[in-house]
Amino acid sequence: MRVVVIGAGVVGSAVAAGLTRRGARVAVLEARTPGSGTSATSMAWVNANNKRPEAYFRLNHAGVLAHHDLPGPWFFPTGHLERATSDEHKELLEARVARLAATGYPVERVTAARARDLEPDLVRPPGAEYAFFPAEAHVHPMRLIGRLLGEARDGGAAVEYGAEVTAIEASASGVRVTVADGRAFGGDAVVTCAGRWTQGVAALAGAYVPMLDPATSGRLTNGFLVTTAPVPARLSRMLTTSGLNLRPDGAGRLVLQALGLDGRADPAAPVPADVRDAILARLPAALRATEGATAERAVVGQRALPGDGLTVAGFADPARRVYIVATHSGVTLAPLLGREIAAELYGEESALLAPFRPGRFADGTAGPAPVPARRAGEQ
Repeated sequence: MRVVVIGAGVVGSAVAAGLTRRGARVAVLEARTPGSGTSATSMAWVNANNKRPEAYFRLNHAGVLAHHDLPGPWFFPTGHLERATSDEHKELLEARVARLAATGYPVERVTAARARDLEPDLVRPPGAEYAFFPAEAHVHPMRLIGRLLGEARDGGAAVEYGAEVTAIEASASGVRVTVADGRAFGGDAVVTCAGRWTQGVAALAGAYVPMLDPATSGRLTNGFLVTTAPVPARLSRMLTTSGLNLRPDGAGRLVLQALGLDGRADPAAPVPADVRDAILARLPAALRATEGATAERAVVGQRALPGDGLTVAGFADPARRVYIVATHSGVTLAPLLGREIAAELYGEESALLAPFRPGRFADGTAGPAPVPARRAGEQ
């Protein structure tokens, strides 16, 4: 089988790797450079913590397990610790822990002493409550992309950089994908993994997959991420608190996220200095030895969000030549999607992906838009 994969972010790289494992001949077309889209500005938290509805939770839970089957220096299976200090956060955490425990998802309520053992530099205010999610993890996205894309190349995949797709022609005999410089790539099928550009790329094949517009300031699709300069603080896992989420990023750096400030995020403008400073100012209340931390990088992350907030995965045409995938949970789902999508191209239907077909948009509507993630555990 010959397959053209559009996009070399974390999902496209995983799909290319999954296909080469099956023996497919793969051409990966990347408009820019691998990982330069949404993958480059991700919190990279591997979890199914607050995914709704049930089918989406099951999909993400399977995604967490798939990461554990792909260990390596890009993957940090150290779990996720959540600290709740506000009354609202405590109530939400209690309800979420009860719901997840009932599904068999690994979660435990922990004492302040156990939280200290897990993270010695964690600030533990009086009255705080804690939960630990031991199966959750985080990744370094570019290292994960390097692992997956490297496997695809080792399996014979050709990776074309600067190859912006301008036309997709599908017929009973196969597909032809044309890029901006006039080159054409043929195959038995094409898989579009174009992230937040999915709507435009799908339209080239005559398919409608609505994506929420990242050009809109704040709202659903955009969020601030601040990476600190190295600090002498100990943090080994994803940590979420009532006002700040953070994870280690190597060499003493931390990645910070304050969901409550994301309403001001505008991808067309630099991160406002007062927002950057406000995010940094929250850090000492979460982690000791971080006073005076400075920002090494501050960006507006742009999320790939289908119109109803849920993953899209499936063939968009009766001849099964055009397969479309788009998801907000790209980091969590990538290894799983690589496996499941490759199987579907070889005729093996995935029960996990069945609820997420692009045909749900066939009437031209996008469905109800998701609620913006603004509180701990919501992303």
